[in-house]
Amino acid sequence: MVALYAVFALAAGARAAVQIALDFAEAPLAYVLSAVASVVYLVAAIGFARGGRAGRRAAVVACSVELVGVLTVGVLSLADPAAFPDATVWSGFGQGYGFIPLALPVLGLLWLRHRSATLDEGQGPAPG
Repeated sequence: MVALYAVFALAAGARAAVQIALDFAEAPLAYVLSAVASVVYLVAAIGFARGGRAGRRAAVVACSVELVGVLTVGVLSLADPAAFPDATVWSGFGQGYGFIPLALPVLGLLWLRHRSATLDEGQGPAPG
């Protein structure tokens, strides 16, 4: 999970940085949302890597924000394409990224739930 989120943080961040630097006026909302997605992915990656109660809490919040974001932006980008003249990471439910942005927060939250159950049973930390 750490590697997946780190790759997405890098990909979304690099894309947003280039778009904001070169074409910001073209689609400011889309480019800012890609930058926000990058920060959310980074927080999730750090949370997964850190572990412990605080790390898990950060990862749960980040995955939850990501899920709400991808669902909201996905619906809005399909309902009002004019509002998104260029794609974001979350446009069309992450269509440009093979729908991984839609699946990733669900998998992340399931992973965190599994790890929490494993820790609650006293089986020690699960590999991350």
